[in-house]
Amino acid sequence: MKINVFGFLATIILIVSLAPFSYASDPSPLQDFCVALDDSAAPVFVNGKFCKNPNMVVADDFYFSGLNKPGNTSNAVGSNVTAVNVNQLPGLNTLGISAVRIDYAPYGLNPPHTHPRATEILVVLKGTLYVGFVTSNPANPANENKLFTKYLNPGDVFVFPEGLIHFQFNAGKTNAIAFAGLSSQNPGVITIANAVFGSDPTINPEVLAKAFQVEKNVIDTLIQAQS
Repeated sequence: MKINVFGFLATIILIVSLAPFSYASDPSPLQDFCVALDDSAAPVFVNGKFCKNPNMVVADDFYFSGLNKPGNTSNAVGSNVTAVNVNQLPGLNTLGISAVRIDYAPYGLNPPHTHPRATEILVVLKGTLYVGFVTSNPANPANENKLFTKYLNPGDVFVFPEGLIHFQFNAGKTNAIAFAGLSSQNPGVITIANAVFGSDPTINPEVLAKAFQVEKNVIDTLIQAQS
């Protein structure tokens, strides 16, 4: 069979050039839906979940109730995240999207964190939030990681790029509420302080002291605070 070399090379170049865009978020499904099922005997396994028999799927598989209820912000940081991902809403499996409600006590904080698999778009419903994100390590070592911040009021929208460290702080004296959409059925979350100082087992304090350029006793205090 005769092969068109130029056509073949052009096809390869096109596939390679589109690959980063194709995998920028969860892969597109090849069926209408694949409702997640906690049953290892199910015959189909997609995106880390077993699939429910389509003939057994019902409307409730695509339904979640409760985002109208405020979360409990009586904690050290004064915030609460109510997640609606594939673990709470099985119908999200393979659909590449999820949502959260975030409640903030006065001066409450959603601490610096990342979502390794999702971009986040935040909408403020109530209160005033101070939000921001930090860029990844710059190509030029002489440059510093850049911080982008903004004060948001009800109706304002802000986006946090995938994988970047970001935060939200309630800058007001009253409760605040925000909703967010994320570009993954299971975006994941890495809270920086918890991950660095509260891992199990603990990262060697000498490593952390060297990384943060502080005395070891400071690291010991931070580790103890996370335990």
